[in-house]
Amino acid sequence: MNQHESLAIAHGPPLADEPGLGALTLPGFLREVTARHPAREALVFHHPDGRIERWSYAELWDRAVTVARALAALGVGKDTRVGILMTNRPEFVAAAFGVGLAGGVAVTLSTFSTAPELRDLLQISAISVLLFERQVLKKDFGALLLELEPQFATAQPGELRATAFPYLRYAAGVGADARGAIEDWNGFLARGAGVAPGYIEARAATVRPADTGVLFFSSGSTGKPKGIFNAHRGVAIQCWRWRHILKLGDDVRSWTANGFFWSGNFASVLGATLAAGGSIVLQPTFDPPEALRLMEAERVTRPFAWPHQYEQLAAAPNFASANLSSFRYVDYQNRLGQHPTVKSTWSEPHSCFGITEGFTIVSAYPSTTPREITRDSHGLALPGNTLKIVDPLSGATVRRGERGEIAVKGPTLMLGYLGIPLDETLDAEGFYRTGDGGYLDADGRLFWEGRLNDIIKTGGANVSPLEVDGVLAACPGVKVARTVGVPHETLGEMIVACVVPQAGATLREDAIREFAKSRLASYKVPRRVVFVDESDLSLTGSAKVKLDALRKLASARLQMK
Repeated sequence: MNQHESLAIAHGPPLADEPGLGALTLPGFLREVTARHPAREALVFHHPDGRIERWSYAELWDRAVTVARALAALGVGKDTRVGILMTNRPEFVAAAFGVGLAGGVAVTLSTFSTAPELRDLLQISAISVLLFERQVLKKDFGALLLELEPQFATAQPGELRATAFPYLRYAAGVGADARGAIEDWNGFLARGAGVAPGYIEARAATVRPADTGVLFFSSGSTGKPKGIFNAHRGVAIQCWRWRHILKLGDDVRSWTANGFFWSGNFASVLGATLAAGGSIVLQPTFDPPEALRLMEAERVTRPFAWPHQYEQLAAAPNFASANLSSFRYVDYQNRLGQHPTVKSTWSEPHSCFGITEGFTIVSAYPSTTPREITRDSHGLALPGNTLKIVDPLSGATVRRGERGEIAVKGPTLMLGYLGIPLDETLDAEGFYRTGDGGYLDADGRLFWEGRLNDIIKTGGANVSPLEVDGVLAACPGVKVARTVGVPHETLGEMIVACVVPQAGATLREDAIREFAKSRLASYKVPRRVVFVDESDLSLTGSAKVKLDALRKLASARLQMK
């Protein structure tokens, strides 16, 4: 092995050699899968009133085209940003692909957003059209929009001129009453009546793989969500790819209640299921007893949840009595895979490493790969990708087996962050430095060992501790707040706030959590609060809190309780 070969660089096979890839745009992907099996069921949705809605693949195509026609009538054109603020429901799927058919950019927004978070997302995303779901649990997004911008109540649809959101002109809501600038869903769809379907097909044909396809958001170290632009090619590759990584057949009937506004769920559940010709059982929000009822009624073969959700499903009152014998693609090691009615030898592809900036996985071994091959690694570089390990300070590539920062380059890598120049994001060779630590072994396997930055990964979501700290700093009686992630059996990491009270202040853990809950999405709210002295905050030479030391202190305090 020469000196260059000993460097920690690993190349995946050529992208052209990857099996199973089809059209590399979202319109092309949808056209291909819907034309392949038009009569098969694409999705099913159980409405709260008992109605059951089923779409065939042909109907999915027609519904997406109907959304695209309405968007075209509103003036949506090439690269127009269209916000989608919905849970997992048929309209989300039609909208996500309909935006692409119209030539626009789908901007997915989290339904966990609080009013301040939604205001920030609407401002920085510069969307022109917002398609939203009015009622999500106890949250009324129609009322929330009126709270954020009173002009929604008085302007006409398509004529909104809000200084708070200067690009936003129109909003339509599923379940919303027509009011001012907000139109109901049927009124929105009716706008496209005069637009010929052939015109949409012509628009879709102009979409190129390198065009911007989506804008997803992920928590970043700045304390605010980071907008991540992905090309059509990257999204489509991952939708095709996940089907093969998971080894899904056309018998797959996937269930998840995790939002498609997160890239992992979009690619590995929505995209992979459609690529396989299967059906998606949609649940808008996670409710364990209802989830088990859906799985049984719809003969689900692939449930997808996070570890803590599997534990909640196992604790549901109808778990023991549920008939889950239809499961085929369920990890035999998790609680559902161990249900007495389930017989499974399948396993999740644990040997993989992914980032939102790569629209999920960049290295992997397929499901059920034997451990003697994976060696508990995080996989090999996927086709078209190059991985390297660099010194976190100098950026120089280290040697095989040496630890450093994981850097990635490849065809699914983002086009860039919203508002950040590309030369501030990529190194001189075009690699994205992930902030994650690890190493490459002699065979090119990647071993991920944790993060070099401080993002907390909890229940499958990324949470910026700086964002949480900023909220807690405004809580009455709080002098200093520093948020850390401590290891948790099912969540991966649990969010813990370490709080220094102001002199003379009496603070309660539940009161601080309630304060945070009113200002942060539920998954960002600290599960525990630990009260510390200011002397407990060890500082670095640059006056930054040593988070590793604080994390250990928090873990120790929680174990004592």
